[in-house]
Amino acid sequence: MILVKVQTKLMGNQFEFLALSANEKLGNEQIACGIDEVKRIERLLTTYSDDSITNEVNRNAGIKPVEVPDEFFNLVYRAQKISALTQGYFDLSYGSLDKNFWNFNESMTKLPSMQEAKKSVHLIDYRNILLDNNAKTVFLKNKGMRIGFGGIGKGYAADCAKRVMLEAGVKDGIVSASGDLNAWGYQEDGSPWTVGIANPNLKQTYFSTLNITNKSIATSGNYEKFVMIDNQLYSHTINPKTGYPIKGIKSVTIITSNAELADAMATPVSILGVNQGLNLINQLNGIECILVDDNNKLFLSKNIKIVE
Repeated sequence: MILVKVQTKLMGNQFEFLALSANEKLGNEQIACGIDEVKRIERLLTTYSDDSITNEVNRNAGIKPVEVPDEFFNLVYRAQKISALTQGYFDLSYGSLDKNFWNFNESMTKLPSMQEAKKSVHLIDYRNILLDNNAKTVFLKNKGMRIGFGGIGKGYAADCAKRVMLEAGVKDGIVSASGDLNAWGYQEDGSPWTVGIANPNLKQTYFSTLNITNKSIATSGNYEKFVMIDNQLYSHTINPKTGYPIKGIKSVTIITSNAELADAMATPVSILGVNQGLNLINQLNGIECILVDDNNKLFLSKNIKIVE
């Protein structure tokens, strides 16, 4: 058996596929199935194509419900459950954020007033995404509302790619979607996969590793995009309740059974902060997290074991 590896850009992110296969030709064919599946998910969820289902739902905000495929409906339904679990800190209607208002570049030298910030997020509220299970429709209650799958889509795509690669005969593999990773089976020598947890201060290095199999990991960090104002670092992640960028946490790593859930939980834990974030994770079964705060202090949920 040999390890076949393919890197490619999908969903606007760097994806990497690994498959332990009998030979390189078979491995590339099996990985191609995973790549095709991610492309299918991208077409389903994108906001960059006028004829996507997401944009049809958005165009009809405040006008009428839109009938959607079961797969799309079920993903929105699960996202709504996560919104309720996280008190709305994960929210598909985050797509309603006034993006012109927040410009994370060097010209931004001060934070806006609280009133202005609040106004930039006034359309974000998952409770105004109305689902009809019988008709399989999604309705955005208020005009101007938009949904987007940026906080869950990559994870969902990684899960789907894993499923089709398993069907194609990949018993041991990894799908990595720029911070969201799905690993199953084992390495060539029979040991679990070793995954590095990115160091938020040095992006290309790791501060620890985890040995995993049949697990998913998602990492969200402020090192991707941020602004410094009055010697304070503010992440590009906006708190949907206040309209202000978050501070206090450099990175959050979520470890759980599927990439969709890991992806969706990383942002709300970042917003909640160390104490509330850990408290939430410690109440949930089968999910763990690693946090790094602005002072580079490491915090772990109760059942986690990392290798320094």
